[in-house]
Amino acid sequence: MSSYAEPELITLINRHHSNLYSLCESLENIANNLPRSVNKQACLALSRSIFPIIYEAHEFEETKLFPYLLKSNEQNKALINSLSRLKFEHYEDETFAQEISEALHEFVTGENTVLAEKLSYMLRGFFEGVRRHLAFENEHLLPLLKNENI
Repeated sequence: MSSYAEPELITLINRHHSNLYSLCESLENIANNLPRSVNKQACLALSRSIFPIIYEAHEFEETKLFPYLLKSNEQNKALINSLSRLKFEHYEDETFAQEISEALHEFVTGENTVLAEKLSYMLRGFFEGVRRHLAFENEHLLPLLKNENI
């Protein structure tokens, strides 16, 4: 069980959310500029960072945040169901993050012909899903963590 206090958890989740929002912004910038003005070095660096950013946020949530919330709200069936759904979304996001990473790398290096339109579509699907996930957490989990009534 987590030994974190609420302020520490809030600080950590805000840090992870900030990293995820920055990732989404970077991916959106690439999607908006494909195929014309793509910084190859930035794309390669981003392709290597996508999965670690996603995985670290999910690891924190599943090992620290979710157990803390469940401990404080163990009779809340809606929360239990939501956290179960979020864990499944984590798995989907991590799988998609690996695919995005590979597609970005292939697009930049030319190892495989990845069409700009396909890559843009993939990037948008990924970052829009991550943003929806973050919005849900901000609207439903953070108020619980902050002991606010929702």
